[in-house]
Amino acid sequence: MFHGKQKNIDYKANQYTVHLKNKQGELIDIIFNLSDDGLAFRYEFPETSSELKKIIEEKTTYNFIKNAKAWLQPMSKAKTGWKETNPSYEENYVMGVPVDTKPEIGEGWVYPALFNANDTWILITETGLHANYSGTRLVYNELLGGMQVTFPQKEEVLNEGALNPQSQFPWITPWRIITIGSLKTITESTLGTDLADKAIDMDTSFIKGGLASWSWVLLKDDFTNYETSMKFIDYAAEMNWEYCLIDADWDIKIGYDKMKEMADYAKTKQVKLLVWYNSSGNWNSTVYTPKSKLLTHSERETEFAKLQEMGIAGLKIDFFGGDGQSMISYYHDILKDAATHNLMINFHGATLPRGWHRTYPHLMTVEAVKGEEFITFFQETADLQPSHCAMLPFARNVFDPMDFTPMVLDSIPNINRRTTPAFELALPVLFLSGIQHIAEIPEGMAKQPKYVVDYLKEIPTNWDEAKFIDGYPGKFMVMARKKDNTWHIVGINGENSPKEIEIDLSFVSGKNGIVITEDDNGFKLENVTISGNTKLRVKMKSFGGFVAKF
Repeated sequence: MFHGKQKNIDYKANQYTVHLKNKQGELIDIIFNLSDDGLAFRYEFPETSSELKKIIEEKTTYNFIKNAKAWLQPMSKAKTGWKETNPSYEENYVMGVPVDTKPEIGEGWVYPALFNANDTWILITETGLHANYSGTRLVYNELLGGMQVTFPQKEEVLNEGALNPQSQFPWITPWRIITIGSLKTITESTLGTDLADKAIDMDTSFIKGGLASWSWVLLKDDFTNYETSMKFIDYAAEMNWEYCLIDADWDIKIGYDKMKEMADYAKTKQVKLLVWYNSSGNWNSTVYTPKSKLLTHSERETEFAKLQEMGIAGLKIDFFGGDGQSMISYYHDILKDAATHNLMINFHGATLPRGWHRTYPHLMTVEAVKGEEFITFFQETADLQPSHCAMLPFARNVFDPMDFTPMVLDSIPNINRRTTPAFELALPVLFLSGIQHIAEIPEGMAKQPKYVVDYLKEIPTNWDEAKFIDGYPGKFMVMARKKDNTWHIVGINGENSPKEIEIDLSFVSGKNGIVITEDDNGFKLENVTISGNTKLRVKMKSFGGFVAKF
């Protein structure tokens, strides 16, 4: 894998195929894969047909014992929200509720969905979503007493294209995945990419993860201009970050010629530029530009060739329209065309990518989360941030990269941030994203201790190994990630009471390191030497956190 929790992965499973036919002799196979960390299955129609077949309903249903609890993100109502941009997987989770709980929005639940009964945890999702199937979600079926796999809302289509799955035979569905075990099993599992399609044949030499500076999240529209963008290029260079993202309306406020000039300047600073695009045609009323330049293959070829010639490294593409098959096909088409022009991709206002970053290694990250952007707009979202962030490593970010755009160490205009600086400092390591867009601006970074700034100059995104230390969905999370010979250990406390953690450091024995915590005066640095039986005791403040590096 080019980025994510683990670089080199071996997948081993026992496979069992059930061959079935109906009264007319028509064939269907169900393929089961059983691995140490869970069960996966999918359906295959093995016959050959030139006729277009359609699936009107999928009967797959997950049933649970009566005391099971669920941690779920609601599916939003299509064509609602700002400029009719829903659905985009940007809701807060309900946590620890009965499985038959009805979502307030009324459209079911998105993947990944987390469940617990007794000592067993289960994470349900899907992967291997091809262009000839729709994305699905879970809706509780009272008659069947379980969560049924359900097709999208009627509005979730591209230009009145296909909604539900349709294809010629042979035809194979996405994998349905049930990761089963402890919270350690869930958070360390790689089933979501193990079962994704292998990478397409493409040049991968241009693919490189890293951190990015980004002005828009805290400064908003008025600062998407030439002067601010140059400042943020210099900021990225000073922080040893690989990228700088220029957001919406750059084509008007900066222009293609000036953007080329900026890309040339950034190259002298060892920084590459990423630029924003509006995916939309007519499925919402957004006006941000560039818009309607990616809708067809010929339009994408023209635009992508221009960007490649300008020296642009990648695109952030926003405001997609849901999970219908025609919209899913649009994602695939963009990724295929971007690959031929050596452009990395970030989808925003988008669906869960469902393992696509294995199939398309240049897909660096996808939003599909209620992230920092919402915190900057709504105090209610800021109030929920601590528990929300402590939920994400157990569900949304288990398998797929997540563009939360984390970390404000100083302040958010007009918002009372509830998390402490140490909580925020932990997020770029805790959250997995091929390109990690950092919310903090130069003025906020200038206020931080030198050791904090130095720490942020060396944050990987392509981890070799992940190790779950301790945690509970929505309450707290402590995770260790390894890159080369260095271990990063980070923790966040999602609750409004102090928490003390004891960490067995035998897996980093013999290393020297630092631990950054905080007290009432701000950040606090401690140098630590690890012997064979060292245990690290860390106190996290209410809504606080820590980072360590060995």
